[in-house]
Parts: sequence; C-alpha cells; structure tokens
Amino acid sequence: GTWMFRLMPSSYYSWEGGVNLFHLAAQLILNDFLQTTMHLAEHKISGWFYRHSHKPHHRFLSPKMFDAFNGSVSDTVCMILLPLFITAQTIHCNVWSYMAFGTIFSSWLTLIHSEMEHPWDPLFEKVGFGTAADHHVHHKCFIYNFGHLFMWWDMLYGTYRRPRDVASLNKQKKSS
Repeated sequence: GTWMFRLMPSSYYSWEGGVNLFHLAAQLILNDFLQTTMHLAEHKISGWFYRHSHKPHHRFLSPKMFDAFNGSVSDTVCMILLPLFITAQTIHCNVWSYMAFGTIFSSWLTLIHSEMEHPWDPLFEKVGFGTAADHHVHHKCFIYNFGHLFMWWDMLYGTYRRPRDVASLNKQKKSS
C-alpha cells in the first residue's frame, strides 16, 4: 500500500548506486532521535496513554530477544511507524540505503532486548551506542535510557544511567 498512496519518496524506488553511508548514518541517527523522543513522550505526556500504549511492553522486566517487537498498536505507531515515516520523508535515499537501514535498525532493536552481552558492547559503550545492558536499565527502572540505537539522546536529556551504576542489574548479574 505505500506505493499506492505515495507515502515513500520516489528515491525509494531507485535501484541506482549502492548503499550511501552518509544516508545510512543519517537515517539511523534521525530515526533513533525520533524514536527516543517518542519513547520519552509516551512515558511522560499522559499516564493514561502510557498505560494503554507502552506499559504492556514493560511487562518484560528482563527482556529476551524477540520482545523487541512485542508492543501494542499505539506503541508501534508512536515508536516505530511515525519515526520511520518522518525519516523516510526527510532523508531521501535509494532502495539499497533504505534496505541497509532497515536491516541494521531491526537487528539492533532485537539485540538490545536480548538477554546476553555481546562482544562489541565495551566498544559500543565507549562511543554511546546502545547495548542490551543499557536497555535493560530502562526495563528495570522505567525512567532512564529511553534510547535504542544511541545513548546520546539520553545523555542530552539527562536520562542516561550506566548499567554498572544501577544496583538492581548488578545484583541480578551476580546471582546468575
């Protein structure tokens, strides 16, 4: 249906060229900024909206990989579809760059909800990329680490907490 309603820019249908790394990075950064902002808004704007949109996702206090895509319709619209639509309308790329973005974005969302540490996590932590431990802070405390791919927005908003500074996660790690 997106092609019938012309929801995607015409560049989306171009097979010319390969993956444009600038477009890829711009999509990841903009989409994560929008998703983080929507996530924070879902928590803060209205208790009623939070309870009916995003709170059901928080039943996963210690999320597993595929909990990433387990959300309500309103949560999916706010945190996935709107940021994706705005990103597509803002950053016009060819189909290869869109596909690379979609692959990285969906895989990363899955990985941050996983129950395991990844070998690249120490590097990601140093540069402010989101890790499973960062997102587990959010699922344990609910008021920190709203970002997904990048923790930069939480650092900017003052809502970032390092996983090693969150006592409940450290206790859980020692007992497992």
